[in-house]
This record gives sequence, structure tokens and C-alpha cells, in this order.
Amino acid sequence: MFDLKGIYCPIATPFIDDKIAYDKLDENLDFWISSKLEGIVVMGSNGEFVSLRESEKEELIRHCCKRIAGKKRVVVGTGSNCFDETLHLCNFSKECGADAVLLVTPFYYKGSMKDDVLEEYFTAVADRSPLPVILYNMPANTGVNMSSALQTKLSRHPNIVGVKDTSGNIVQITETIRDTEPDFSVLAGNWAFLLPSLYLGAKGGTLALSNVLPNECAELIELFEAGKAEEARQLALRLMPVNAAVTTKYGIAGLKAAMEYVGLFGGEPRLPLRRASEEVRAYVRSTLVNAGIAVRDID
Repeated sequence: MFDLKGIYCPIATPFIDDKIAYDKLDENLDFWISSKLEGIVVMGSNGEFVSLRESEKEELIRHCCKRIAGKKRVVVGTGSNCFDETLHLCNFSKECGADAVLLVTPFYYKGSMKDDVLEEYFTAVADRSPLPVILYNMPANTGVNMSSALQTKLSRHPNIVGVKDTSGNIVQITETIRDTEPDFSVLAGNWAFLLPSLYLGAKGGTLALSNVLPNECAELIELFEAGKAEEARQLALRLMPVNAAVTTKYGIAGLKAAMEYVGLFGGEPRLPLRRASEEVRAYVRSTLVNAGIAVRDID
């Protein structure tokens, strides 16, 4: 069984002139590999997977798996609205040496994505995937929410090992933790509710913030496991504004700006997303400084 725990970083994909900048990606990867992260997620939402051609997806998977090469666990986001493409990417990820796949809900025909439809879909993929499957519940982006009842049903599949829940619905997360077996891992999908989720029984998180502050994200789990409740609470609160800036407030543009301020390469998002404005960049910078994070002068 795939032991899913700790902090996984859903890495940003760097672009220069609208092409994946692999030299810059390697520099970022070296930083993340040297950190306290448990693993790296390739082609999550922060990786702009919906803006990549299939050939680019394959190239990116191959490159990251080779670069990481056993130094960290690798999870690949293989979900798409095309069932055959999803299965192809699951198999391709296995060939490249990935450890598991992250499977977002199909979302284009969202009105039809009821629990029974989603149960059949995820079961069909899990039956055929050569890698363990992690469910990905991201209703803010997909418009589709996986209920706790559905997550619980799917948790009984031998090849479905956990869920990344980014809904922010703490009641739903609680129900999933309560109703699933201990070997099924629930990961918080956002720093904002990581600490409450850990107290309820979550085993870690897959966090946009970990692109920027991987060690601080991992340290929250260390403090929690050491019983240092007040220190964990203070850390969670201190980084909350930074987290908001790189997620709900400014999204990927804010995330890539924050990466640049801490010495990584962010670059520009792909259209239709836009680069952070000077006003946004100034806000991101000040938020980092106010949180006690050292920043470099890039503007």
C-alpha cells in the first residue's frame, strides 16, 4: 500500500516565451528536492495542466521523474475530461517512474457529474491504472464537489489510496476522515485548513504555499506531531496572509510572483492567465516581509 503522508508540493510550471523553461524548472526542482517535502506533484492545478498539450505533458512527466529519480516521491496529475488520455497518462507516468497519480474530477459536463457517475468513472480508472490513485476534489476550479459519501465509497477500492480535498469544507473533510479506514489518507488541499485537518486525522497536505515555503509547511506537521500546539498555531496564523496571496486572492500569478521573491523562478502564466501586475507584486512582497520571510530585490 502506498503510504501517503506529509507535505506534497504541486509545483508550478515555468514558461519563457510560452515554452516550458526546463533549465529554470531544474533549478526550482533542486530547491524542492533539498527541502523537507515528502513529495512533488507534477501537473497539479498550480502546474497549469489544463494549458499543456499532450506532448508537453509527456515531456514534463518524463523530465521531472528523471530529475527527481527517487529523491522524493513523484505524483502526477493525470486527470482530464478524456478518459483515454487519463489512462494513457497513468500508464506513461508508470513507465517514467512516478509513484502515484492524482485524478481530478471530470468537469466539462458538470451538470451530469453526480455521485454515481463519478463513482463509475473513478472506479474504471482505478481498475486500469498501474499506479495508486489519489482522488482530487477541487470544486472551486471544476465546479464539481465529491461528497464525503462518494469519497468513502471510493476509498474501499484497493487502488485508491487517498484524497486531496481542496473544498475547504471542514465538515466534509471530517466526515471523510471519520468514515474511511486508517490506511486511506486525507490530505488538506490548502494551508488555510491544514492544521484543523491534522487535528481531525488528516495525514498531510498538498499545498500551493509549499512552492514558496516548503520547509515551513513541513515544519507545521513536525510541530503538530511533537505536540507543540501553540507553536503550530502561531506558524499557521503567521503564514495565512501569504497563503491567501498565492491561492484565493491572486492565484497562480501571485504564486509565481512569490516564488521570484524567495529566489525561485516563477515566470509568466500561460494565457488566459496573466502575469501579476505591479500592484499585485508589491502586495505579495509586503505580505512575505510581514510574515518574516526574507525576500530578494527583483523589481
